[in-house]
Amino acid sequence: MSSPELVLKVLRSELRAAGVTYKMLAERIGMSESSMKRMFGQKDMSLSRLAEICKAAGIAMEDILRQAADVTPQSDTLSLEQEQSLMADPKLLLVAICCLGHWTLEQIIETYHMSESECILQMIALDKLALIELRPHNRYRLNVSPAFHWRPDGPIQQYFRDVVVSDYFAGSFDGPGETLLFVPARVSSHSAQELVQKIQQLAAELARLHQDDRRLKPEERDGFTLLVGFRSWEFSAFTALRRPEAAPVVKSLTHQIGPRKR
Repeated sequence: MSSPELVLKVLRSELRAAGVTYKMLAERIGMSESSMKRMFGQKDMSLSRLAEICKAAGIAMEDILRQAADVTPQSDTLSLEQEQSLMADPKLLLVAICCLGHWTLEQIIETYHMSESECILQMIALDKLALIELRPHNRYRLNVSPAFHWRPDGPIQQYFRDVVVSDYFAGSFDGPGETLLFVPARVSSHSAQELVQKIQQLAAELARLHQDDRRLKPEERDGFTLLVGFRSWEFSAFTALRRPEAAPVVKSLTHQIGPRKR
């Protein structure tokens, strides 16, 4: 990433932490919101414009430049010890997931049975775990990358498998913007890998939409969860009906519920 891009990335993070939207910033500077977005989208900015934006947002430009100089790559996962700490306290896990979704402290305590002081203590614990960096006025910055995911065989992923998945699929999937697809197929390993890449692109697109829609009012957004699984699999009840000489040999990455052909 080039230096101008890095500076803009830090600036966006600081604007989010301060609760300053593109619209608010544009009004303070006397620009249109579309022009402000276009300026950020160009991934380049003069020092004079940077200084103007920082002044309008109440952010020290020196802090932006220092963070850009000191920034280190963000992790895509947590350590096993970090995940175990989250699993040890259900409320800590709740606040962690809320922070990963960029909820404010006010949104958390308005939604869940949790006092402001209790929520702050949980955020302090997340700061100690290095999941977030707690800022003044109970704002925070995430210390994980946009590509963050739970450890594949970690305690949180296991909890999701044991508890969350069944709760998730208990829904009817017939609400606005909801869908449930189950598509069996027999494909080559190469085709399966190609689809995995497309799934990863879909997840990245959802992350982008999530980021873009943060400028909307809370009542204009709702919580959605994308749960995607793709693996070589046969329903265990069908496997139990296999003939001894037709024992399954899982080599290719197929995704189907019916019995495999020999």
